[in-house]
Amino acid sequence: MCGVCERIQMTREGRNPYFVKELETGYVVIGDFQHFKGYTLFIYKEHVVELFDLAPAVRAKHLEEMTLVAKAVRDAFGAGKMNYECLGNGTGGAHIHWHLFPRRAGDLGDYGNNGKGPAWWYPREKMYDDSTRPDEQELEEMKQKLLKALDAVLAES
Repeated sequence: MCGVCERIQMTREGRNPYFVKELETGYVVIGDFQHFKGYTLFIYKEHVVELFDLAPAVRAKHLEEMTLVAKAVRDAFGAGKMNYECLGNGTGGAHIHWHLFPRRAGDLGDYGNNGKGPAWWYPREKMYDDSTRPDEQELEEMKQKLLKALDAVLAES
């Protein structure tokens, strides 16, 4: 079982403390690490590796839901710009999942081009440092904030 499927299993069993909401094609979860405040993942429900492996109607629905989640992340966490990544070849496993990074001016600090560039330019050891993990109270506040924004975005669509 891939790491993403393990997280899905935890979510289905009610054991994923980062879970926010289930949509038709995926699960919305707050990222474990929060250097980019509001970093969220949208995880496809089934073990599928590539977007082109999805039936056209399912792919369209998944991409629509992903964009709605991104809008909710922007609204909830005040991003100036959203970054979207669907990699699927990292430590989590080959499984469709989106990394949604809310970006703000200068959030890379001295890294990158005057603080501009992809999230991955920020040093890994700093991005994944335990100091960037939300504590229980902060995590709950973030989840509620995102859920409220997501419900509003879904009501508009």
